[in-house]
Amino acid sequence: MNYDERLRNVTVLGAAGKMGSGILLLTAIEMADLSLKPENKGKPFCLYAMDLSPEGLAGLQLYLKTQVTKIAEKKIVWLRKMYADRADLIENEQILNQYVFDVLSIVRPVTKVEVAYESNLIFEAVSENKDLKVKIFTQIDQNNPHKPWYFTNTSSVPINIIDTGAKLGGRILGFHFYNPPAVQKLVELILPPKPATGMEDFAKDYAKKLGKIVVPSNDFAGFIGNGHFMRDALHGITEAQKLSKEMQLYEAIYMVNKVAQDYLVRPMGIFQLIDYVGIDVVQFIMNVMNPFLKNEDLHSDLLDQMIKLGVKGGQNSDGSQKDGFLKYEKGKPLAVFNPVKNVYVDISEYKDKCDQKLGKHPNPEVNWKTSIRRKDKDQVFAEFFATMNSMPDLGAKLGMNYGKKSNEIGHLLVNSGVANNEADVNTVMLTGFFHAYGPINDYFVF
Repeated sequence: MNYDERLRNVTVLGAAGKMGSGILLLTAIEMADLSLKPENKGKPFCLYAMDLSPEGLAGLQLYLKTQVTKIAEKKIVWLRKMYADRADLIENEQILNQYVFDVLSIVRPVTKVEVAYESNLIFEAVSENKDLKVKIFTQIDQNNPHKPWYFTNTSSVPINIIDTGAKLGGRILGFHFYNPPAVQKLVELILPPKPATGMEDFAKDYAKKLGKIVVPSNDFAGFIGNGHFMRDALHGITEAQKLSKEMQLYEAIYMVNKVAQDYLVRPMGIFQLIDYVGIDVVQFIMNVMNPFLKNEDLHSDLLDQMIKLGVKGGQNSDGSQKDGFLKYEKGKPLAVFNPVKNVYVDISEYKDKCDQKLGKHPNPEVNWKTSIRRKDKDQVFAEFFATMNSMPDLGAKLGMNYGKKSNEIGHLLVNSGVANNEADVNTVMLTGFFHAYGPINDYFVF
């Protein structure tokens, strides 16, 4: 079965979710483009959007139409060539409308998993639950005569465990898109011990067609991305708890979040990132990873406390940020949660006091937005962190300790065999997390 044939009948499980809808969009575009090739004219291409939520599937069609229209506008020259034999399509608007129609015609929203029984390729983006994944794959594989390939979007569950549990014989790999899939360039590729022949090459070809950067990760719980993020998050939480012995916890959370963003030159602070992913999701991933780790305990009682209080963060259906450790208005943090009293406390009440405790910033002109694309950023960051290392201020000390911890985690991922090399770790954090520099560097070596 060649590349085009593999993509003739595909199912996306969890298609109405944020990850699943992005995967569905990218796959629908690729399948529609294949259907326009002369050699594929008249051949059916079918993409099942499977989700248990009828409400979610109803909104999916509008999402697809909006996004496909935007994508089509950027490839109008190519589309004109593809529809050159259509005398009825003259104006750009007519061609765009036809392409949107063709893409949407490929997608079939369904609520029954049985549709996957005829698919050659199955993308899975259901919840991060090993037992659920194994159950679904087992059911499909026992009823699908085509021996399909399974691409799981898991960000933490070892692939070999799913492979063995569902008895797939190597017909599965980890194809971890980053959130949101339609925007993020990174895909982590994780193979089982004995992958099916041709599956890896297909996955790389598919990723290339989507314009993705593929980074291989070895099959360890959490892989590279969450392997770094979970430990990095736990460090931030622990630092805030230490500071809370001398101040209110919400003040400490504000300070550590500010240090992670402003002193480490990141796109957002660590508590804001935890909120973005979801406090409950972070807790769950730590719980998945923990049994596989030696001499480590990825657990936070503060995360447990937040979950018990019903504060989970995450995203609303429209993509806006839910309140978590921080309370947001139009994406901007305005308050920090006080778990002792179960209320949010406005940042304006303690910002000046906390900023004063942090002390002087090494160089206010060095920030993520202005530094991310600088050609001389290596020199800029080297000087920035050297200055920070020489400063006695609390913020500088917290920043240096945080940077050293991030560097240490990066080396751990390489030394423990999760990543093949330092460059892969840095690529994941640069591309998947939009960091301005990789965690493995010389900035924190003094």
